[in-house]
Amino acid sequence: MAALRMAVPLLALLALCLGPAAAATPLVIWHGMGDSCCNPVSMGFIQKLVEKKIPGIYVLSLKIGSNLIQDMENSFFMNVNDQVREVCSQLAMDPHLKGGYNAMGFSQGGQFLRAVAQRCPSPPMLNLISIGGQHQGRVYGFPRCPGESSHICDWIRKTLDLGAYTKSVQEHLVQAEYWHDPLKEDDYRKNSIFLADINQERGVNETYKKNLMALKKFVMVKFLNDTMVDPPISEWFGFYKSGQAKETIPLQETLLYKEDRLGLQEMDKAGKLVFLGVKGDHLHFSEEWFDSSILPFLQ
Repeated sequence: MAALRMAVPLLALLALCLGPAAAATPLVIWHGMGDSCCNPVSMGFIQKLVEKKIPGIYVLSLKIGSNLIQDMENSFFMNVNDQVREVCSQLAMDPHLKGGYNAMGFSQGGQFLRAVAQRCPSPPMLNLISIGGQHQGRVYGFPRCPGESSHICDWIRKTLDLGAYTKSVQEHLVQAEYWHDPLKEDDYRKNSIFLADINQERGVNETYKKNLMALKKFVMVKFLNDTMVDPPISEWFGFYKSGQAKETIPLQETLLYKEDRLGLQEMDKAGKLVFLGVKGDHLHFSEEWFDSSILPFLQ
């Protein structure tokens, strides 16, 4: 009994020294084209999965607009720069995020969240996980169209063919804002209002560079059998060699990396860049892969 009486105060003292268990780092999710924040078979499923695996975690699945229909439509038609400003405002006003958060973007949500990291350092983004994000953009049509949006994608194909880099298309069509045509590099650099900016194509914004380099990890997931993103290596920040659309080069051979305009070379050498490959088509992955490959960056 004496030993038991001594053990109880010792345990209390140990608990006092260790303090309360650390709360799980909050997670912010941004969906892709044609999706919405709370679709039960996509973002809703991911949110529930994360909440199940990491008890007590706060998950914010971003909604752009006042309802799910607007959220889906805005993934096609709301200027990306306006969307990023809206998200930065949402994050700044959310008390759950003031200590920092992890971010996970799906397809175009990956490059949009990178823009948040570069433009809005408060609250701080800790880890950025891009699942199928096209960080060097994409080019040429949409081999497949998500959800029930096929009529929208047909219209987008025609519009992009007519003039992806015209002012009116750039300002009102999301997919044009990360359209990167290797045969029209000058037009892209001059007229792209979103991707060319966050990729430092018109000069180096030191704030963008500093903010991105503040990440602990920048995880990029490429789908090894992707039929929707052209070229798929854009998901690892690679792209076509300039002036042609057949041969691709990895990030490490691009001028962006060699000149380190965004800090990616320094991040790579510091072990902050993580390149993951998963078998399957665009955004097709198993729960088992998610558990083993993605969850460790959220815990």
